[in-house]
Parts: sequence; structure tokens; C-alpha cells
Amino acid sequence: MYLPSAFREDSLEVQHDFIRAHPLGVLMTSGEGGLMANHIPCLLYPEGPRGVLRLHLARANPQCGELAAGAECLLVFQGAQAYITPSWYATKAETHKVVPTWNFVAVHVWGRPTLHDDPAWVRAQIGALTDAQEQARAQPWRVEDAPGDFIAAQMRAIVGVEIAITRIEGKWKVSQNRNAADRQGVAVGLAEQGDAVMAGLVARRGGLN
Repeated sequence: MYLPSAFREDSLEVQHDFIRAHPLGVLMTSGEGGLMANHIPCLLYPEGPRGVLRLHLARANPQCGELAAGAECLLVFQGAQAYITPSWYATKAETHKVVPTWNFVAVHVWGRPTLHDDPAWVRAQIGALTDAQEQARAQPWRVEDAPGDFIAAQMRAIVGVEIAITRIEGKWKVSQNRNAADRQGVAVGLAEQGDAVMAGLVARRGGLN
């Protein structure tokens, strides 16, 4: 990933928190069939030097074959993003030497996959993934709420995957490369159009708070 110094986020804790908040990753592999990508929800565990991701795929998904080969794969996790108009920059009124851009936040993860076909491993993974997403509900749904034979049949149709992270990069491109007046203009403009999330990121990362 192209990482100008102004946009780098090297804190592993921040990167991990971001993945937990945005768990749907784009899993990318390259094999004999060419490039392949699928959108897969993941769980992150603080194991090893950089963490471990656990997920599952449909057994019928041809990407399982690419993963079984053990070659390095890439997962991309994306968060807030927004078009930034030059009209928000104070610099526009001064020089007109401004152009549009796009703000975004993303974390890229690399690692080598290990497939798991053990029913106990798969059952633990789907249970943990479900619990993570249901925990905020007043009446959380649990895997145990469905008939056991139905869940067993569903599990036979999926394959577990574990990826020990070997490299991780974070990019918070939220107007840090603009001057203070331009950053303020972007934050105000975003807030006025209802994008409180990106406006907050620009303010915090730009030292406006």
C-alpha cells in the first residue's frame, strides 16, 4: 500500500481495534486461476507478534483451493471514506491551486493461511463470530438456538481458515497533509453534509480538537 508518512498508522493496537470495528475483510489470493477476492467476516485474536485472523468460507468456494496451497494472501479492511471537494479549502480562495481528493481509512493484512476441517474448530469459530456480532442485542441469538442437526449440516458446507499475520499496514488518509485552515474547512464541510464520522477523524487526526 502506498503510505506517505503523513497518513501512516503503525500502532498495532489501533490497527487491531480498527479490524474489530470493521470485521468484513476482502480476502485476496493469486493462484493458477488468477486473482480472486471474496468478502469474508473475520475475528482477530491477539496471538503471536501481530495477531491471528480466524474465518470460514463455503466449501464450494474455489478460493478454498487457493488457500489450501498455502501461498501468502492479503486481506483489506475498510472503514470511513469520503470525497473531499476543493471548495472546503481556505487555500482555494487564496490561490485556487487545489484539486479534489478522497479521504479514507484502511488496514491491509498479509499472512499464510491454514485450513481447518475439524468440526470442533469450525464450531468454535462460528460461535465466536456470532457472539461478537450479537452481543449488543437485547436478546442475542446464539448458534445453540438452531437445531443441532441443522447446524451440523451447515458446518459440513464450510471450511475454517486461520491466518497468522506476518505484515500489517494502516492508512488514515484524513487531510493531515493540508494546512490547519484547510483541515478546519474540511471538517466543517463534512459535518454540514452529515458525515460526522469522517469529520471527527479529520478533526482528531488534524489536531483540531
